[in-house]
Amino acid sequence: MPSKTNENGPTNAERSGTVREVGSQAIWSLSSCKPGFGIDQLRDDCMDTYWQSDGQLPHLVNIQFQRKTTVSDIYIYTDYKLDESYTPNRISIRAGTNFNDLQEIDVIVLNEPTGWVQMPIKDIREKPIRTFMIQIAVISNHQNGRDTHMRQIKVHSPTQGRGVAMDHFGTCNSVQFRQYATIR
Repeated sequence: MPSKTNENGPTNAERSGTVREVGSQAIWSLSSCKPGFGIDQLRDDCMDTYWQSDGQLPHLVNIQFQRKTTVSDIYIYTDYKLDESYTPNRISIRAGTNFNDLQEIDVIVLNEPTGWVQMPIKDIREKPIRTFMIQIAVISNHQNGRDTHMRQIKVHSPTQGRGVAMDHFGTCNSVQFRQYATIR
């Protein structure tokens, strides 16, 4: 079940140091879009821009990683007050290695959402999934709208267990400590 967060939902989670945004490591594609309302607007960190689909339901956002990636949460920013019938009502989250083997993980029902909606991505053991591809499918919109608006999407991966030697130091959460936590 999705849980609503405050305006800085994914940013607060990233600042905590427990997750990182991995959407920039993926190749993004859409089932359709109006000119000037595509992936660039969906990923520009601006709540005033949005992706607008242009075609038949379901509307798809495909997120493909070059290597198997752990995904713990997906955040979607929507604004029912501005978008009304363009606002997603039912969303299917699917995962797999490519388009041919996607399996549905969850169906989320949104009721007039405004702000960030967090969707935990878990397997049957309640652990974050490891996948090459995530697909977000808008199955229906509010007021039976045809096209959809999504203002932002963020994909999070947990940071726990990434550093082998870091486990010996316990939990060190200061900014000074975390800036040296990863070797790039």
